[in-house]
Amino acid sequence: MTGGVPTWLLDNNANLEHLSFRGNNLTGVLDLPSNSKHSHMFSLDFSLNCIHGELPPFIGSIFPRLEFLNLSGNALQGNIPSSMGDMEWLESLDLSNNHLSGQLPEHMMMGCISLVFLKLSNNSLLGTLPTISNLTQLKYLFLDNNDFSGKISHGFSNSSSLQILDISYNLLTGQIPDWIGDFSTLSALSLSRNHFDGAVPTGFCKLNKLRFLDLSHNKIGPTLPPCANLTNMKFLHLESNKLTGHIPHVLSEATSLVTLDLRDNTLSGPIPLWISLLSTLRVLLLNGNQLEDSIPLHLCQLKSISILDLSHNHFSGTIPFCLDNITFGRESPLIDDTFITESRLYEFLIIGFDDSQLSVYTALSVNFELSAESEEIEFITKRRSESYMGNILYFMSGLDLSGNKLTGPIPPEIGNLSGIHTLNLSYNQLIGSIPETFSNLKEIESLDLSHNGLMGQIPPQMVELNFLSVFTVAHNNLSGKIPEWKFQFATFQQSSYEGNPLLCGLPLERSCTPINAPPAVKPPVSNNTENISWEAIFLWSFGGSYGVAFLGIIAFLYLNSSYRELLFYFIGKHVPFLRLWG
Repeated sequence: MTGGVPTWLLDNNANLEHLSFRGNNLTGVLDLPSNSKHSHMFSLDFSLNCIHGELPPFIGSIFPRLEFLNLSGNALQGNIPSSMGDMEWLESLDLSNNHLSGQLPEHMMMGCISLVFLKLSNNSLLGTLPTISNLTQLKYLFLDNNDFSGKISHGFSNSSSLQILDISYNLLTGQIPDWIGDFSTLSALSLSRNHFDGAVPTGFCKLNKLRFLDLSHNKIGPTLPPCANLTNMKFLHLESNKLTGHIPHVLSEATSLVTLDLRDNTLSGPIPLWISLLSTLRVLLLNGNQLEDSIPLHLCQLKSISILDLSHNHFSGTIPFCLDNITFGRESPLIDDTFITESRLYEFLIIGFDDSQLSVYTALSVNFELSAESEEIEFITKRRSESYMGNILYFMSGLDLSGNKLTGPIPPEIGNLSGIHTLNLSYNQLIGSIPETFSNLKEIESLDLSHNGLMGQIPPQMVELNFLSVFTVAHNNLSGKIPEWKFQFATFQQSSYEGNPLLCGLPLERSCTPINAPPAVKPPVSNNTENISWEAIFLWSFGGSYGVAFLGIIAFLYLNSSYRELLFYFIGKHVPFLRLWG
């Protein structure tokens, strides 16, 4: 549906209880007369449209008994009206993804005493965090992606019923207060991308129901409190902080972990032996630290892992051959609730209503889109950082060991990871040949073996890797012919092979055909026959000349007796044998 906001429906239907125009192309402003009153209106949903302008300043008095209000996904601007505080029946308010600005009105935070769900994400709201001490029923609070600043005031702490708290992507400073532990029912807490510093308070030890914790992109350190209760934790994000020392031992108790993200800290030492206890891990991100020693064999016991990133550390030694024990997507994924962080809001929305209205409120729960909050991770693939969330996490798989000091050959067993999508072994000191088993990586999309000491030929069978879109073996010692320039290999440029002077074939300019010296030219047959004839003539003429001369001498001596006697005298005198014989 397109056109302006159909406020005429409100004017002509005084007893209207539910109104939803969700997901249309409505434009214009919410122009509601200040003297109108809709006491029967129970739920109002104009989300995901193109409504602009400011909220009606007297919206609270126009809808005094409104319980569900969803105006998210529009282009609303200006301040949130203070009259919102007159909606004391309001249970769910979603104004997210607009252009609202200014501070939250104190009257709203004090007057909406029935609020259970409040979402103001992705606006430009500012000031300090609001006091929520009067909102005793509040369970779900989303203030992320705004411009809230300052420290977390103590007035923020008096809501013991909170189950989800997200104040990420703001400008908050100072230390995380110890009274955070008073939110004893918290199952999901996100404080990421602020300016928090200092230690994680011991108050976290009281949060024994936490399933999702995101403290990433702050300045928190140097470690976690040993008393932290992590037995129910599924998703833990501590990346880009100031954690130092060994990987905290308290994590060994987090046996339900699905995601562990510790990247971009200054952690050191080896990967601990107890890591094998985290048998439910699907995602392990340790890149960008100072971890050392060899990659331990007990890491291979984490058979359920689909994404493993150990890049840019100080690992040495060889690549464990047993890494093929890990699935890396080799098995068909089971779409379950593994990557779901929160799914209880649906239950909340239908509790307490009779059967005649159940279907109405079930539809509303879908409209508010909070029946399933999904996990989100970042992983470098195809040479860029990608963000994966929701169902895609069931299908994504990758192994990144780049930027270490690994030596020795690539184990042929790595070729058994037939379901893996990304494999990066670049910037190490690997030697030997590329295993022929790499032709079994049928699902591979990105393969980086560059900047090593690999030798030999690129296995020609790899041309059958039909999903390969990024491939580089640059700066090795490879030789021989590049796999046939067809299929996916016809898309790779010279940069994929540079730094290997003995490689040849397309797309390189070096041809694999050897250039030999030209063969000697044989003289024509006619010339050979002519030479042989002249040689025969010379020999016969030479022999004949000597024969004629010899016969002439004999004839001369026979006819001239004086010369004949003189010859015999000369022979008899100078040849002793003839003299004795005579």
